[in-house]
Amino acid sequence: MENNCPCGTGRAYADCCEPLHKGLKQAETAEQLMRSRYSAYALCLLDYLHFSHHPDKRAASPEALREWAEAATFTGLEIVSTSLGGPDDKIGKVAFKAHYREGGRKQILQETSRFRRYQGRWVYYDGSFK
Repeated sequence: MENNCPCGTGRAYADCCEPLHKGLKQAETAEQLMRSRYSAYALCLLDYLHFSHHPDKRAASPEALREWAEAATFTGLEIVSTSLGGPDDKIGKVAFKAHYREGGRKQILQETSRFRRYQGRWVYYDGSFK
């Protein structure tokens, strides 16, 4: 039995986010990149989070992400809306709710993320929180 991908598509991890995480393929849409980043947080794949973040906006080191990624247990992703971010677009937005537990308490992170093409691939640029 294959494990479902943490991003919530219902597909097996090996057929969903894992090929992106391993660099075997690139995200085709901003939403696909957003889902792969959620899965990377859930699996604590710090190098992928660093690589998929625009270099002008990312932390100096992937280790800077470790504290939150390790402290939280990610329990679900809900895509609220998308704008642009298709295979032929250069920018895109994805609004989402990331459900997680931290310190034994249920939490929800609500963000509208902006994505851009960088060197031909989708990257996370920045986001606004609710």
